[in-house]
Amino acid sequence: MSSSPPALRILAPDEPPAFEVVNPQGRSSAVLLCDHASNAVPRRLAELGAQKEALCQHTGWDIGAARLSRRLAALLDAALVLSGYSRLVIDCNRPLGSPTSIPEISCGVPIPGNAIDAAEAAARADACFWPYHRAIDALLDERRDRRKSTAILSVHSFTPSMPGQDRPWHAAILYGRDRRLAAPFLEAMRREPGLCVGDNEPYRVTEGGDYGIPVHGEARGLPCVLLEIRQDGLLSDDGVEAWAQRLAAIYREIEPGLFPGAGGA
Repeated sequence: MSSSPPALRILAPDEPPAFEVVNPQGRSSAVLLCDHASNAVPRRLAELGAQKEALCQHTGWDIGAARLSRRLAALLDAALVLSGYSRLVIDCNRPLGSPTSIPEISCGVPIPGNAIDAAEAAARADACFWPYHRAIDALLDERRDRRKSTAILSVHSFTPSMPGQDRPWHAAILYGRDRRLAAPFLEAMRREPGLCVGDNEPYRVTEGGDYGIPVHGEARGLPCVLLEIRQDGLLSDDGVEAWAQRLAAIYREIEPGLFPGAGGA
């Protein structure tokens, strides 16, 4: 339950929850996270006063990431946790208080509803950020208690171009200190003819700029990787299926090396 005063509570009782857990008892060692799964905005926030395009485009969510995550979870029989609200409400993959946690400008687009005080920011965290991450913590704690081998795959998508920059990568493998999962993923994907794969580009994982991998992966000592797929590859059912099949096959290939003798148990 939110600790915010009633006047500052963000979500109405009839609105969707801040997270969704899919297949929590999945047999795979993989646990999938989708930090930017939705572009929904609580009614109280009146679409943040932003142009509708800001919510529908990459500024509002990771286009195709939720569909890809769900399909990949089904193929692997993996647990999946998805965020329930737009990254413009509060970004679930940014440390609280960072400049991009509740951005007033996103990719040059003003977000008037994000000019807020500390109390409002805390209310958004209570409503959308902490419930999502507590759900992840609860899932990981339960797996730890069962001595279940676990690796974190955080699924994202990125826009094909930014102002003045076309992005040649079809996908990117992002990581911080832990490369146990990133290195074999990168090697496997780069074996595919015609596939351009970024190595910590167009983004990289940092403790100051990311939350999920540093907190749920590295701090727990779990193999972890952030997978970025270019959004134009996820616009069709066929594209989503192709990427899900590719990523599932790669994970199955490298899983035995992550947990020798464990069989993913």
